[in-house]
Amino acid sequence: MKQQLFITGIGTEIGKTVVSAAFVQRFQADYWKPVQSGDLHLTDTEKVSKLVDSHLVAHPESYRFELAASPHKSARKEGVTIEDSKIKLPQTANNLIVEGAGGLYVPMAKGYYMIDLIERLALPTVLVVRNYLGCINHAILSIEALKVRHIPIAYLVLNGEFDSDTYDAIVENIDSTTQIVCLPELTEVNAKAIKKISQYIK
Repeated sequence: MKQQLFITGIGTEIGKTVVSAAFVQRFQADYWKPVQSGDLHLTDTEKVSKLVDSHLVAHPESYRFELAASPHKSARKEGVTIEDSKIKLPQTANNLIVEGAGGLYVPMAKGYYMIDLIERLALPTVLVVRNYLGCINHAILSIEALKVRHIPIAYLVLNGEFDSDTYDAIVENIDSTTQIVCLPELTEVNAKAIKKISQYIK
């Protein structure tokens, strides 16, 4: 069966792009980021393409903005309104990994959030968590938000080192159907490292 997953996280700068690359590599999947805000000189699409096998396909973004900010702000600066109907899953016979921007309630337009797009695309999620002060609260809030929308959490990815107290407090809130992936802290992000950590994903 074709594997299609939406990579989301409990906030920004927690390693969603590295995790996306690992899942793309593991499942030999296509990659797609619907909205890119900022870093157009080196987009997440370009980063992932450099980290995975060269034959794997990366689909173009639906929206690209210059300003590194929440998508609704980046779009408004360029006189654009992000429209849900214009964000369509790429046509592919291959596995597909979709990477969101920021966390679940990052605004894309007035009254339209990242979680709304996930729900409409009807894809199981990969929830990425990084260890920092406050991550337990952010993780549990994200888990509960997905549960309320009946959006499956296929994988919980603990990205980096976690102490047992933090690990237990987060993991006790997920269902038994969710696979837990513990990824090591990377000292260097390159194709070799991505290939290695992709083996942690089952």
